[in-house]
Amino acid sequence: MCTSSMEYFKNLWHRWFGKRTTHIIIPFQPDVVDAERRGVLNVQGIDFCTDTNGESHHTSKFNLMARPKDKCLVVRRGQSFKLDLLLNRPYDAAKDAVSFIFYVSDVRSRGPSDNTSAAVPLLEKGAESFGAWTATYEGQVDNHLMVAVTPAPDCIVAAWKLDVDTRISDGSSLSYRHALPIYVLFNPWCPKDSVYMPEQSHREEYVLEDGGLMFRGVYNRIKPSPWNYAQYDRDILDCALYLVSEIGKVKGIARSDPIRTSRALSAAVNVQDDNGVLFGNWAPDPKDYGGGTHPLKWVGSMNILQKYYETKKPVKYGQCWVFAGVLTSVCRALGIPCRPVSGFDAAHDTQGSLTIDIIADEEGNILEDYTKDLIWNYHVWNEVWMERPDLGNGYGGWQAIDATPQETSEDVYRCGPASLKAVREGEVQRPYDVSYVFAQVNADKVMWKYSGEIQPLKMMARDSVSIGQFISTKAIGKMEREDITSAYKYPEQSKEERTTMEKALRQSKSIFARYYLNEVFNDVTFNFELLDNIKIGEDFNVVLHIKNRSLLESHHVKGILRVDTVTYRGVVGDAVKKHKFDLKVGPEAKEVVRMKVTFNEYFKKLIDQASFNISCIASIMERQFDYFAQDDFRVRNPDIKISIDGKPVSHQPFTVNLKVENSLPIPLTKAKFYVQGAGLDEQLKIQLDQNVAPGDFATAQFKLTPPWAGRHQISAKFKSEEIHDVDGFLSFLVAMPHETNGGY
Repeated sequence: MCTSSMEYFKNLWHRWFGKRTTHIIIPFQPDVVDAERRGVLNVQGIDFCTDTNGESHHTSKFNLMARPKDKCLVVRRGQSFKLDLLLNRPYDAAKDAVSFIFYVSDVRSRGPSDNTSAAVPLLEKGAESFGAWTATYEGQVDNHLMVAVTPAPDCIVAAWKLDVDTRISDGSSLSYRHALPIYVLFNPWCPKDSVYMPEQSHREEYVLEDGGLMFRGVYNRIKPSPWNYAQYDRDILDCALYLVSEIGKVKGIARSDPIRTSRALSAAVNVQDDNGVLFGNWAPDPKDYGGGTHPLKWVGSMNILQKYYETKKPVKYGQCWVFAGVLTSVCRALGIPCRPVSGFDAAHDTQGSLTIDIIADEEGNILEDYTKDLIWNYHVWNEVWMERPDLGNGYGGWQAIDATPQETSEDVYRCGPASLKAVREGEVQRPYDVSYVFAQVNADKVMWKYSGEIQPLKMMARDSVSIGQFISTKAIGKMEREDITSAYKYPEQSKEERTTMEKALRQSKSIFARYYLNEVFNDVTFNFELLDNIKIGEDFNVVLHIKNRSLLESHHVKGILRVDTVTYRGVVGDAVKKHKFDLKVGPEAKEVVRMKVTFNEYFKKLIDQASFNISCIASIMERQFDYFAQDDFRVRNPDIKISIDGKPVSHQPFTVNLKVENSLPIPLTKAKFYVQGAGLDEQLKIQLDQNVAPGDFATAQFKLTPPWAGRHQISAKFKSEEIHDVDGFLSFLVAMPHETNGGY
């Protein structure tokens, strides 16, 4: 490269970005024809090599890259991408100076220190670079110049615009402006990127996979629920960038930081504090969801994010798994490895005490005026993968974030990222929100008996085991559950777990007072017989086993066995049935208390997701010892069975079959299916025109044309007036048109 050209490049930044402006100013250019006469190189067009770049950057599935018109390049930072420049004549390194001017398209003013722009000179291979971005000569054929551009591994994740500036030694120049943006994402494949993820199978699962599972239900009946993340679909990437910059207010160089980005997104996905994506609604009555979609009807993120981006208005409605599904979509779209995580018997600690205090009266009724803490049957949050230089060595890897609006963090409804190492070690003062996540999965549950305003609370039980069970995520490469509880805490009741809990309590600023403990008494034991595999529509029994372990004494036991409906957030609804018992239990004797609950008794009282709270409050009369226990139970809804005809081939239609059984003793009315999957431009709704009789099947068919080869997922929901929260999924392989053995 000639000396004058090098001097030009050294002054390039000052000429283009030395002043803060409200728009990019193109330097004065002579007439293009006149400039060409003087010998200035003229860029006549750019081929962005979308096939090659899409394959090497793992971005070819993005709608922006695949649409027939106005394709936009989507690449990942810290990795080179190819450009093919069509010129008016061959490039001559001896006299031509070529530079690439990149600038973030949505920034109206910029300066030399905010990283929203980069001036990148074209260099020969092996030449020393003096910038974080590089542009390297790759070769040329006739008037085609091949260039490899590498964005900085810590550049801003955004839609960038590109100008190409050409100049000769006498100062004559031309500038070519590309009309469409270039999207630069985080890069888990790049070791210099702070979201680098070493294992290829992990990157495929947590970045590239566009469908998956979340887990709901109760700890003793875990239900897989499919979700279509749709991160490649129309408007999803643009929406994710909008949420970061406009709703999350992440500006300048902060947009290069996955810590700041994921923390902002945990707030931007909910509507609290800003104009975020989703309204939350946990009302038990379906009539309270007017003007929106009940959370149980959503099959994936596509419709939610597309509707939000089109209107810029929050979408109604979401609950925890919907928030987690949408947050997974936007993180994966941006290139941040992300997975939804479910915890069962998850605590909502409202006081920051690291304990969950439940207060009941003598009948076993939970006193909501006094009980502010909650135990959710399950809760779904997210994890994102990144380094944590702000915490020091060893705190990188998975970080918990949560978009469900529960408690504020720095006066905003957001949560995380909280390092899982900090959570496991009880380092509750670490940023961000480690204390809340620690309590969610490891708080102690304390049950108190309330006997009146002037009587002290009496502790009936302390449970250090049940909170935070079966912490789950989808297994890598399989439609199965993986248990990751050990990533959050040491084994329950181990020395390490108790030591960690005590360490966390010492750091807590609000410790709930403990007093009036029960005397130690364990002669009489109470155990529920766990219910299993009860389908909705069937009767069931609640069974309590009582055992007197004393060799000499009899005991008089009085109590109440009860079943209440409960939301998945732990809010108790209507009482379904109560049964009082009064027993004399002899030495070493066993007694069984049974209560039958019929379909007619529970069906019309069901709320939310067909869950029940089973509880027992009992007294050993001569010892004045009180016992209280709770358990969760959920009747099992039928599953949607999905099948396909033949072996699917990309870009060729095939038939999908849906089928679900009516397990109720009454007909299903106003039944409909909702379906999402790659190849469906919008959520498919299929309304059935007939009622479904007891024992019969609701069926439907539709055509699907897969847009690419590889693994696909179909996710479906079924709803009627009588039954809700019925879903199903099918994961399958799609072959290339020339393949004959697509396989399943």
